[in-house]
Amino acid sequence: MAQWPNDYSGAWTLSQPVQRRGVGLHSGQQSEVRLQRSERPGYWVGWLDAPELAMIHLSPDHVSETQLCTCLRLDQRRLATVEHLLAALAGTGITQAEILVSGEEIPLLDGSSLPWVEALGEAGLQALPYASAAQEIELPLTVSSGISFATALPYAGLRLGAAIEFADAAIGRQLFSLDLSPSAFVEQIAPARTFGLRSQVDQLQASGLIRGGCLENALVCDGDSWLNPPLRFVEEPVRHKILDLLGDLALIGLPRAQIFAYRGSHGLHTSLAAALAGLSSFSPSSSLES
Repeated sequence: MAQWPNDYSGAWTLSQPVQRRGVGLHSGQQSEVRLQRSERPGYWVGWLDAPELAMIHLSPDHVSETQLCTCLRLDQRRLATVEHLLAALAGTGITQAEILVSGEEIPLLDGSSLPWVEALGEAGLQALPYASAAQEIELPLTVSSGISFATALPYAGLRLGAAIEFADAAIGRQLFSLDLSPSAFVEQIAPARTFGLRSQVDQLQASGLIRGGCLENALVCDGDSWLNPPLRFVEEPVRHKILDLLGDLALIGLPRAQIFAYRGSHGLHTSLAAALAGLSSFSPSSSLES
């Protein structure tokens, strides 16, 4: 396993390429991803099945859909469920990388970021001779949708927190927060798997979603119990929400901020990322509807 950076102050890329293949959560189709070093800051997407197309630098402007995943529109191509991979890259401290994809969805693997972390460890990291371009914020910023909200406050490092509430007793109310570092991400957030409710499975499948979901790549809650225990953490669902939040923030790179999401969603997270990207135009405690 790689020696992860101590914090997010430096700039890092991959030492060697690494590939993974698997099934997409929603499409149910096989896809392949090759991760490799980049000479340019940020995350760049290209296509294994269309190498003639120019690589695209990811930003919140590319977000096109946020139902149960973050989906990007990259010129004429669509790329879904990017958040677990982006969380692994950003969470381990990699600030620039090329992501080459075949298909239209990032493989789900085991439903967490851990297999991507293992792939990055296999590739190894290389330090770059300059500091990261982490954004510092000076004013509080909140985005909201109904009773859900996400807020960012000035902070010297990066602290992430989330709270969730479900009627299903096996989940209930959960709260988790931590000062994030690459090692803390790998140990406390990356292993947390995506989760869903048994009561919604049939409806989602009828809508053409979660075609690739199964008990090997997602936790399924059935009221007061789980269909596929054991959990990796007592509060694995809310830790996964932090994983999703991190992956969506990675579209702009990791800011120096304290960020908290209450009943977060990909729509809310990516709205916050977009707002942070244009932070200079916001006044204290400004609020946006996502």
